[in-house]
Amino acid sequence: MERIKGITMIVVGAMLWGATGPMMEWMLANSAISVPFMLIIRLLIAGTFLLVFLKVKGQKITAPIRQKIWVRPIVIFGILGMLGVQYTFVSSIQTSNAVIATLFQFLAPIYIIIFVSWKQKAYPPTAQVLGMAVTIVGLFFLLTNGSLSGFALSPVAVLWGVLVGFTFAFYTLYPVRLMQEWGVLLVVGWGMLIGGFALMLMNPLIIIKEIHYLLEWEIALMLVLVIIVGTLAFVLFLSSMTYISPVETSILSSFEPLTAMVISVIWFGQVLGMWQLAGGIVMLIGVTWLSVAGSRVET
Repeated sequence: MERIKGITMIVVGAMLWGATGPMMEWMLANSAISVPFMLIIRLLIAGTFLLVFLKVKGQKITAPIRQKIWVRPIVIFGILGMLGVQYTFVSSIQTSNAVIATLFQFLAPIYIIIFVSWKQKAYPPTAQVLGMAVTIVGLFFLLTNGSLSGFALSPVAVLWGVLVGFTFAFYTLYPVRLMQEWGVLLVVGWGMLIGGFALMLMNPLIIIKEIHYLLEWEIALMLVLVIIVGTLAFVLFLSSMTYISPVETSILSSFEPLTAMVISVIWFGQVLGMWQLAGGIVMLIGVTWLSVAGSRVET
């Protein structure tokens, strides 16, 4: 039963996260709302909600920040991890679209393997090298749509996409010890709150300048949905790891781009080029290969 619970969590969480991409794409396309403003509101409200929820349940939410040894890691995770992955993901959506931004995050396993190999001062196993090669081939078709005459994406879109994979890898690796010590919800809650405040400090007047956008009920409603759906996706996604293996988590995460693609086709009429679609599928195959190869190495 616990395994079924974990599979259900990851599938629902992945589908919800995949759905947030088109929702944010719609907001960016139908208003002059900026990426920083959207993320400040989203992170601050979602982070506050999680911490209040934990407080009501009787958890000591200030415990991590009262111990100096944990303050720095939580701040780093909040700024480089939580804010980093959110900002690069939304910027990738803005410069390309939700489907491509979601696919770019699947570059994360390659970064993780390279980092672990560098740290261990050892070459990755052959199976992982082949998995990386397959993923890169898929990325090539996604970027070029099968034509060597030019990129199907702008250089800026490629840059943000590459950064999505990098920040997602950091978001996956860095907070492991924090979550083991304090739990997923508490770390995510503080990460969101710290990331939101950090972005607000970098854009001190943006709330005053753009708060009027929330007077438009369609924009306000969509932002509320993004906050609720996105937060629930985070919680389900990370909590599922308690019940199922990392391999299953990675494989079932493929529901993210599939959900984003279906919604984008129905909502926006967006269709990837034939070779881009093939590249996306090849990337998912490569990531699955990397996951399975990684589990065999660990065992």
